Amino acid sequence: MKTYAAAAGLLTTIILANWLTTEYGFVAVGFGLTATAGTYAAGLALGLRDVLQDNSGRFTVLAVILLGGGLSYLVADPFIALASAVAFTASELLDWAVYTPLRGKATSGSSRWSGAVLASNLLGAVLDTALFVGIAFGAAAIQGAMLGQLVGKGWASLAIIIPFFIYRTTRERRLVLA
Repeated sequence: MKTYAAAAGLLTTIILANWLTTEYGFVAVGFGLTATAGTYAAGLALGLRDVLQDNSGRFTVLAVILLGGGLSYLVADPFIALASAVAFTASELLDWAVYTPLRGKATSGSSRWSGAVLASNLLGAVLDTALFVGIAFGAAAIQGAMLGQLVGKGWASLAIIIPFFIYRTTRERRLVLA
């Protein structure tokens, strides 16, 4: 069940990120910065792919990313869908190199797991942003968009980590009280 929910969530966030960017372009993300409208959804995708990898493996994640890229052509401008597919795939390959060894055998919600998610999401977000913005809007747009994209994706990463942390902490307290 976790696998299906994570796969559906990842697929949905990829398609949503591309649709939002096509429909709304750039939006405010706080601190006077802007990012593509799909940044929050893309940030959620970065965390969801880690959850999916934990539950079903790396190749399932790659298959969902490719499916999401393909389906994005139905709802987004073709250049946005192409940029997204390239960026998500490349950042996923980087994620494998960072998240997998850092995570080790850590339990979801633990500080080690959270650190692995944050580290892989930060590096993945930088690569994802550079590739996506560069392909979709041109290399000149990368520098102006990078900080806003990272802020938006950072908010979304926290939205993945915090519920896992709360669940784990609550569960551990119940076990101690029992």
